[in-house]
Amino acid sequence: MDETRRRDYLAAMGVSIWTLRPGMEPLIAASPIEEAASVVPERSVRPESPPQDPPPSVEVPSESAIIEPAAPAKTTASDSQTMDWDALEAAVVACRACGLCDTRTQTVFGVGNRQARLLVIGEAPGADEDRLGEPFVGRAGQLLNRMLEAIGCPRESVYIANVLKCRPPGNRDPRQEESQRCQGFLLGQLRLIRPELILAVGRIAAQHLLQTDESVGRLRGRWLEFGPERIPVRVTYHPAYLLRSPEQKAKVWGDLTIVRRRLDASGTG
Repeated sequence: MDETRRRDYLAAMGVSIWTLRPGMEPLIAASPIEEAASVVPERSVRPESPPQDPPPSVEVPSESAIIEPAAPAKTTASDSQTMDWDALEAAVVACRACGLCDTRTQTVFGVGNRQARLLVIGEAPGADEDRLGEPFVGRAGQLLNRMLEAIGCPRESVYIANVLKCRPPGNRDPRQEESQRCQGFLLGQLRLIRPELILAVGRIAAQHLLQTDESVGRLRGRWLEFGPERIPVRVTYHPAYLLRSPEQKAKVWGDLTIVRRRLDASGTG
């Protein structure tokens, strides 16, 4: 094919010579990995020399030569502040930012009312959550459900999420780097829900959310705040701890009734 006809075909397809095709820049969409565009180089052509002066040898690239595409773009937790619900959940499913992706059965995104006034935050999925893909579904979750129901906040009326979206092997405590790499997903959920109150259950959730190393015993019993919006936070013991130490249930009941009174004072629901 001669050069003029090749240029005409490329122009008809909207392909510019030596530039990326318009609209083919890597995008961050619902899928976390996008393919980069290939670039077709222009044939190098030298003008004809006079017959008496043979032109020097010129290496001409073949029409099939292609510049290698850029590395695939990956969506990470840090990109979450511009995502809607569907994009955020898809990014969680596709996330491979830490080694937990290699041992999980599935991700555990969160569940409940996406316009909830109360956001309940736990630490990480356990074996039951990893199997079913939903937070707080084991024995501890059943106890949490009963406690929420008792204060007039049934499970379907609140939103429940974890600091980590993948189960640590053996239900070990989350490592700091794992929590940090997953943090953006939780912040994305917070941005979309815009809750009036946060209930942090357990040491890991409270310490991560409030960026402190204080114990639950020292954090509970008072109102704390999260983020620039200064969202009120109440800290209480994890339901799994109550299964081992049922004598602490009265303290948790006190924490929950205070949360209920705060919700009542600011409106209905």
